[in-house]
Amino acid sequence: MRYLTFALAKGRLAKTTMDMFEELGITCEAMKDKTTRKLMFFNEDLKLRFFLAKASDVPTYVEYGAADIGIVGEDTILEEGRNLHEMMDLGFGKCRMCVCGPEEAREKLQHGELIRVASKYPNIAKDYFYNKKLQTVEIIKLNGSVELAPIVGLSEVIVDIVETGSTLRANGLKVLEEVCDLSARVVVNPVSLRMEQERIRRLLYDLRGLIDEKEGKNRG
Repeated sequence: MRYLTFALAKGRLAKTTMDMFEELGITCEAMKDKTTRKLMFFNEDLKLRFFLAKASDVPTYVEYGAADIGIVGEDTILEEGRNLHEMMDLGFGKCRMCVCGPEEAREKLQHGELIRVASKYPNIAKDYFYNKKLQTVEIIKLNGSVELAPIVGLSEVIVDIVETGSTLRANGLKVLEEVCDLSARVVVNPVSLRMEQERIRRLLYDLRGLIDEKEGKNRG
């Protein structure tokens, strides 16, 4: 039996994913070692292997078949636009992609004015303004703290992820429009889905059962 390979976005998302897997009996003790320099981790009994990657690289590993399955945020999937199958919403890592800025920018959005938009997610921003709002804007890609852009006059608004909104409020900004909801997703390589359909479907079935069980307890 060949290994089924998982690419996990580094950090909190990977940890939450492995916690879920452990509840399903899928363990990988070596990944719990904070001092390890290893890049690849194995569960020999189940013929599974795992590696951690920068979130923006996960869809690339999956598209090219270096990983069969990827766990990554919806924001990365939308931004990267890779050829893969989005199979499941895992229900954690929930946040929103929003257009944010000072209150005075709201009118410019409503009137469809030509404005500058700063974002770490230029493709998502472009799709939202050009295809959904039909508003022509100038998009500026930033890699750091995008909240700075409206403050120093680089842009009128930003498109960014909002969890609590505390950073926005601390800098005199607010959510002006919502682009989409985001959460952690399972993505699968199209060829892997055909080759390993039974194993992948069984894993997804077990994950869905676990998520439904958790949601049932939360509602109860």
